[in-house]
Amino acid sequence: MNPILRWFHQLGSPPYFYRFAGRALPWFYGAALPMLLWGVWTALFVVPVDYQQGDSYRILFIHVPAAWMSLFIYFVMCVNAFIALVWRIKLSELLAMHSAPLGAAFTLLTLLTGSLWGKPMWGTWWTWDARLTSELVLLFLYLGVMGLYAAIEDRRSAARAAGFLALIGIINVPIVHFSVEWWNTLHQGATIKLFGRSSMDPSMIAPLIALAFATKLWFVGSLLARTRVALVEAEIGKDWVRTALLPNPITQGERHERVA
Repeated sequence: MNPILRWFHQLGSPPYFYRFAGRALPWFYGAALPMLLWGVWTALFVVPVDYQQGDSYRILFIHVPAAWMSLFIYFVMCVNAFIALVWRIKLSELLAMHSAPLGAAFTLLTLLTGSLWGKPMWGTWWTWDARLTSELVLLFLYLGVMGLYAAIEDRRSAARAAGFLALIGIINVPIVHFSVEWWNTLHQGATIKLFGRSSMDPSMIAPLIALAFATKLWFVGSLLARTRVALVEAEIGKDWVRTALLPNPITQGERHERVA
């Protein structure tokens, strides 16, 4: 078997994932933190003031990475939900379900910072613009997945039902992304483009990209941590959990010897 495929196959094993996540967590957090600090410092104190919006535009350094994360996390959730539905892999069920609260948090942050930015720019906290409305629908989808997962007592059945809802809602992701191109909206278009000239000053792009990468690394670390705990709860009572949680587990033979 190809080494990469073998690694992915091993990663689906709860004991292997638990150990892998424990080792990987410090690396993801450790890589995210300096990028986050540099990005925030540069965004607040280094990049120049916008000639039209003044200092109020600096909120975009929170708003834009949060908006990107709201879509990215939904995609991650749906990929794991699809794997869980097709191959019935418990780990994918947990990854999908524990992506939802993180995605909801970033989506809520997107809406809040967008309102704070929109008030001085548009003169209103909220308008039923295509981009804003579709982002609000995205928040409702996250909350729907979380609510459905909590409403069903059997965890496996709950994950499958909530995963199916998540897959239905994937149609909203391209609507959020392309809404500013498909409709004449109040929300501005894309400021950073992979192909073509970006409309932002080059000095502003670097901290924005740094914050975008930092939030993704932080999300992966948070998802691993949450899933690691959920995996122990789901597998409680199994030998590998006792071995992982107890530094020096007592074997059955040792227990008989101590009793004797």
